[in-house]
Amino acid sequence: AEARFMRALSYFHALDFYRNVPFTTELSPIGAFLPEQTNAQDLFKYIEDELVEIDSELLAPGQNEYGRADQAAAWMLLAKLYLNADVYTETPRYADARIQVEKVISSGVYSLEPNYEYLFLADNDLSNEIIFPITFDGLNTQAYGGMTFLVHAPVGGSMSPADFGVSGGWAGVRTTSAFVEKFPGMENSADGRELFYTDGQTLEIENVSTFTDGFAIAKYKNVDREGTAGSDPSGEFPDTDFPLFRLAEAYLIYAEANVRGGGGDAGTAVGYINALRERAYGDESGNISASDLTLDFMIDERARELYWECHRRTDLVRFGKFTTNAIWPWKGNVPGGTTTDSFRNVFPIPTSDLSANPNLIQNPGY
Repeated sequence: AEARFMRALSYFHALDFYRNVPFTTELSPIGAFLPEQTNAQDLFKYIEDELVEIDSELLAPGQNEYGRADQAAAWMLLAKLYLNADVYTETPRYADARIQVEKVISSGVYSLEPNYEYLFLADNDLSNEIIFPITFDGLNTQAYGGMTFLVHAPVGGSMSPADFGVSGGWAGVRTTSAFVEKFPGMENSADGRELFYTDGQTLEIENVSTFTDGFAIAKYKNVDREGTAGSDPSGEFPDTDFPLFRLAEAYLIYAEANVRGGGGDAGTAVGYINALRERAYGDESGNISASDLTLDFMIDERARELYWECHRRTDLVRFGKFTTNAIWPWKGNVPGGTTTDSFRNVFPIPTSDLSANPNLIQNPGY
């Protein structure tokens, strides 16, 4: 059942990125053959059926060892599938998304990590908020992607690599002013989720290749809560786990589903959002009321809570802001930003796949 969950998770990513992908299961022929191409509707149904079917075979929430899938992980994946159902199949399933996260929340197994920053440190396995992580270990899972990238790549300029538990930074990724502006007060926001590094950095990016253009983000670190670096003595590979699913997102999904007409209780939705904001502000000064709970608020709140956790593209597509509508700096490779064609809501099927398998047809527009 856990293996089937991991396959469903991989197919979910394939669905989200490409929609129409080569499809195989354990029923496919053994040996070399050319898989047929599926479509978004059929792949959506397959993922849904798999997750529903394995539910009774997975361990109850919190009963599996850390880093392995349980029922709550499957519920979260189903919730994300249903939340984006209108994008994938043109049939909204917001009520179903709400029902799945209600099961996660009502399990009582998970609780918000009191300190937001602790969720992204080398000992984040201690957090009771993380439902399903992608685990990394500085001695036993050494690779240059994953968390190695997310810890090293944002470090540069006058930032101290030692503060991040690494031997050196890669002086790569920063953020644009459009994200900075989502925090009231910007780099001086009272919102504790604002983890910008600004010393020697400019707000606007004039040259993408210049690290000091744009604010740096100090979210992921290879140090524990005491400031001690991870297990790899070289400082190359981190112990920090990637929080794929966590309770905060369950709260956000409930609230968005409610706003989109998926049922539930508006007061409960506001309460979940305010729980996140009270953690962020340290008090009730950032709390919202029911009238504030709009779709525009939800897309911005998801940005503030979940940035650099690999949700943003999917969110922007769902909110109709990824291509033809919203503009932000450097969108469309233009300094001031520009809209892009809607076919770019999905990625092209890689040329290597097309060359290897004549059964595959390229996505429209590419």
